[in-house]
Amino acid sequence: MTTLPAATTASRKSRPQINLTVQRREQLSPHMVRIVAGGPGFADYVNNDFVDRYVKIAFPQPGITYPEPLDLWSVRETMPREQWPYTRTYTVRWVDEAAGELAIDFVVHGDEGLAGPWAASAQPGDTLVFTGPGGGHNPDPAADWYLFAGDEAALPAIAAVIESLPQDAVGLAFLEVDSDADIQAIAAPAGVDLRWLFRGGAPAGGSDVLVNAVRDSEWLEGRVQVFAHGERGYMKGLRDVFYVQRGLERAQVSLSGYWARGRVEDDFQAEKKLPVGQI
Repeated sequence: MTTLPAATTASRKSRPQINLTVQRREQLSPHMVRIVAGGPGFADYVNNDFVDRYVKIAFPQPGITYPEPLDLWSVRETMPREQWPYTRTYTVRWVDEAAGELAIDFVVHGDEGLAGPWAASAQPGDTLVFTGPGGGHNPDPAADWYLFAGDEAALPAIAAVIESLPQDAVGLAFLEVDSDADIQAIAAPAGVDLRWLFRGGAPAGGSDVLVNAVRDSEWLEGRVQVFAHGERGYMKGLRDVFYVQRGLERAQVSLSGYWARGRVEDDFQAEKKLPVGQI
C-alpha cells in the first residue's frame, strides 16, 4: 500500500506558507543536525505566543511536476492528494528576529526517513518551505516545579520550553538519547536537573529507560506541570505513570506522541484518529 501524504484541516489563513533559504548547517551531535534558515522570506514568518512552536515542512515528491513558484495550498486545491508534497512536523528551536533567522533541529539516522537525509545534506542556498507555526504549550507560572520527559524527537521542543522558564524555576528533565555523544547544551535554569538517559545502541523507540526513569524517580514537592513528548509507545507508558501512579490531573500534563516506531509520519497522523493512536 502506498502511503498517502497526510491530510490537513489547516488553511492558507491558519497556516501560511513560508519560503526560507538555508543559511548554514550545524552538526550538533552524531544524530542531530541543525538547519538555520532565513533570507527575504523571513519577513513573512510571524511568531505565535507558544514556546513549543512547530512547522510542517514540505518535501515535493520526485517525479511530480508542481507549478512554479510552489504554492502548497494551491496544490492541495488543484492536484490529487497522492501527488501532494509530503510534510514532516518539526519544532522551531529558536527564532532570532533581529538576525532574520530561525533554527530547526533534525534527528538523523543515516538514510532513514525523509527529513533527516535532507537536513544532513542541505547546503546554504537550498530552499526550506513550510507552513505554520503552530503550538500549544506555555509553562504554568503557578506550578511549583516542572517535569520534562522525551526522546531525541522531542529534545528540541523540551529544550525550547526549558530555556523559556524563569531563572528561579525548578524541575526534572529526563532526556533519552543513544549515548553520551548525543548530549546537547541546554541553557537550563540552575534548579532544573537535566538527566540524560542512554539507550546504548537499542533502536529509537525500543527502550524502556525513559519510562522506567520517570516511574522510579523521587519527585519534587508541590504541584507539578508535565511536558512529556516523543515516541507513541513511550507516551502510553508515561500516561500510566502520570495518571495512575501519580494521580495527576489532565490540566497538569502535556502528553503528545510525536512519532511511532515503524510508522512514517503520514501513516502515524492517520492512525492518531484511530484507537491504536490514542494516548
